[in-house]
Amino acid sequence: MIFLCAVLAIVSGCQHFTRKNADVPYLQAATAIKYPELDQVIDPVAHFTPRPVSLSSEVPTSFREISLEEAVKLALAKSTVFRDLGGVVLTTPGAVRTPMDPAIQETDPRFGPQAALSAFDATFAANLFFEKNDRALNNEFFGGGTRILRQEAMVYQAEIAKRTPFGSEFTLRNFIDYDDNNAPGNAFESAWNFNVEAEYRQSLLRGAGIDFGRIAGTSNIPGVYNGVLVARTNTDVSIADFELSVRDLVDEVEDAYWNLYFAYRNLASRIAARDAALATWRRVEALRDRGRIGGEADKEAEAREQYYRFQEEVENALSGQLFDGTTRSETGVYLAERRLRYLVGLPATGDEVLRPSDEPTRAEIFFDWEICLEECLANRAELRRQKWMIKRREMELLASRNFLLPELDVVALSRWRGFGENFARYHDSAPFASALGNFADGNFQETQVGVELAFPFGNRQAHAGVRNAEFLLARERALLFEQEQRVVHDLSNALAEVERSYRVLQTVFNRRQAAKERTEALQAAFDADKVPLNILLDAQRRLANAETDYDRTLISYSDAIRRMHLTKGTLLEYSGVHLSEGPWPEKAYEQGIDRLSRQKIIDNKLVPTHRVISTGTAEL
Repeated sequence: MIFLCAVLAIVSGCQHFTRKNADVPYLQAATAIKYPELDQVIDPVAHFTPRPVSLSSEVPTSFREISLEEAVKLALAKSTVFRDLGGVVLTTPGAVRTPMDPAIQETDPRFGPQAALSAFDATFAANLFFEKNDRALNNEFFGGGTRILRQEAMVYQAEIAKRTPFGSEFTLRNFIDYDDNNAPGNAFESAWNFNVEAEYRQSLLRGAGIDFGRIAGTSNIPGVYNGVLVARTNTDVSIADFELSVRDLVDEVEDAYWNLYFAYRNLASRIAARDAALATWRRVEALRDRGRIGGEADKEAEAREQYYRFQEEVENALSGQLFDGTTRSETGVYLAERRLRYLVGLPATGDEVLRPSDEPTRAEIFFDWEICLEECLANRAELRRQKWMIKRREMELLASRNFLLPELDVVALSRWRGFGENFARYHDSAPFASALGNFADGNFQETQVGVELAFPFGNRQAHAGVRNAEFLLARERALLFEQEQRVVHDLSNALAEVERSYRVLQTVFNRRQAAKERTEALQAAFDADKVPLNILLDAQRRLANAETDYDRTLISYSDAIRRMHLTKGTLLEYSGVHLSEGPWPEKAYEQGIDRLSRQKIIDNKLVPTHRVISTGTAEL
């Protein structure tokens, strides 16, 4: 008995172990990270990027001179995505702007202008059903005189409906039905009905008027507006966002271009300082070798330390140094060149190293405050975008007030009927020989005219919609006011920065000239053994710092001019970039001409004969 229990325990344990091992592949497959297989092969350029240039590689000897205009052109031509140096494309790709965004907004099948216009397209609908019925009835009345009803039937319905922005609906319908049954009370064994009716419905209060139709579209809910004017305004907002993205890209390209310029100048000044320190160190070594005064071990070590300090600065100025891996860094030629390559859409490493060919401006630039203030308030894309939002809220407020009105519709309907034993039977003049013939005679016509009225007591939803629209409009106006205050504040800072940077540039230039003359004088005195070594080394450091500060201040002055144009909204014009929309649809031009023809001159002024809400583009 004990042996049997032991065998069972072993067998059950083996089965559990085998089952557990069998589940391992399934668990691994279920928890493994899966990679999608794309239908379209991605551009493999990134997969074949060569090794970047660094301090451990050979020093490149081939350079490509590039102007600022060429850099901007390359950036705009190769930008399928508006790049930035902050890595937003990896962290939050949904927030990245692309040149396709305005087109995406324009072609949005839910909220785009064409989607809004589609609500007023004529629509066709039809249905056709066949029936064969065989049923027993308890009452002969319902069977037309029989309790066993056998029937073959067909029903066809078709209509064309059209809505207009004026709140009108036109409908043209056609009904055809066929009935073949065994009811003894029928005049014919089978019969056809052919009916055509036209219906017209016009809203008089809620939903009436071209303004409401173009703002709210077909919406009958307060707060939901899908009209063509709202859709076009959304497109204009998207265009303003597109302009902001282009402006920011151009700004970053120019900033990266002048940073690369400064990196080259900084490298040149550091190399000159290192070479001067090397010459001084060699002279001290020569004095030490001859056992003369000035060649003591501490002085030789001091000169050698200064040489290696400048050598360190040369290496950093050549390569650059990342502090957090992305944005904060010490400018270097290789690092600044890779950043410019990324922004202009070139591979990270190329056969030639980019080198700026343009020189920053050294002339004093004067900006008139009054003119700059007007340009800032008129040209800033942020303000134009906000004004479009205000225009949208104003239209929404106008539409929301329409929902306060009751629904009052006028309905008119006219129907032509045709009845016959056959659907179409030619050469037979009997009154009901064919349904089409009877319809053509026009003997059976019906008309209907009526009024429909409906309204909710209290109408709280509509009142809430009006209040909500008023608050939204007040919010957008408050934002515009604050934005104008902010851009004026930024403009004043930018103007002061231009004046400060130019004044400091003059000061640093004089400082550099004085440091250069002092170093030359001390070098001559040191060669004549008239000044100690430490004074000469201090002068060399001062001169190197003055050279770097001058180049940095020169780039700072160029940056201040660029920021001034950026703040007053003229950076794209300053950089030679111009944006324009494509041509409007032909229908927009026709409507514009029609609108002008419906104006009249009163007191030498053009006054429209009807109220029109314009989005600033075409009247749609």
